[in-house]
Amino acid sequence: MFARPETILVIDDDQDILDLLLFNFQREGYRVCRSANGREGLDFAIRNTPDLLILDIMLPGISGTEVLRHIRQVDATRRLPVLVLSARSDHSDRILAFELGADDYVTKPFSTRELVLRVRNLLARFSPAPQEDVILRCDGIVVDCSGCDASVRGRQVGLTATEFHLLVFLMRHRGRVITRDQVLDGVWGTRYDGTGRTVDTHVHRLKEKLGEEGSCIQTIRGVGYKIE
Repeated sequence: MFARPETILVIDDDQDILDLLLFNFQREGYRVCRSANGREGLDFAIRNTPDLLILDIMLPGISGTEVLRHIRQVDATRRLPVLVLSARSDHSDRILAFELGADDYVTKPFSTRELVLRVRNLLARFSPAPQEDVILRCDGIVVDCSGCDASVRGRQVGLTATEFHLLVFLMRHRGRVITRDQVLDGVWGTRYDGTGRTVDTHVHRLKEKLGEEGSCIQTIRGVGYKIE
């Protein structure tokens, strides 16, 4: 029996880019769905829950940032891997996207081959995989790796896929100081230029969601992080 091809939803109002991504991702064996409108793309994502979303920022209907904001508020798409593909290259635009829950950010113009590799990396990172330790605990934080669930003192915490993998990575290295580069390699699977701030942004969001228990994640100034 053949496995279902993974579905990529592309929301972009540039028809040339839609055609380019359709051709290249279909050639890689993916199923590709497309939308040129932010509102329509968001509705499709919520109804159909694709395996990954490639999202432009400047869109008709509603902006890509609003699409991303809504994606992270809906249970069905909260952990949907999202790669932002945008002509906006300012550092502040990247940080805002990551703050809203983006998992990766690629600027236009882009290398099609690099984009395919980044998508492949995201899908591999978020696909279910056997875990040596099914349950991880740190004070009141409990992580069920097999079920991709995290709770704080019995209360389930709504984490994005990246936040969940970040928490698992830190808990698996409990008691050790982990540099930002090690976090990038362990969680994102590749290094990004000038994105130490990317790690900081995701750690900050994670600590906020963990509430008081988030204090167990310590910032080691000039180095990285440590969970106790």
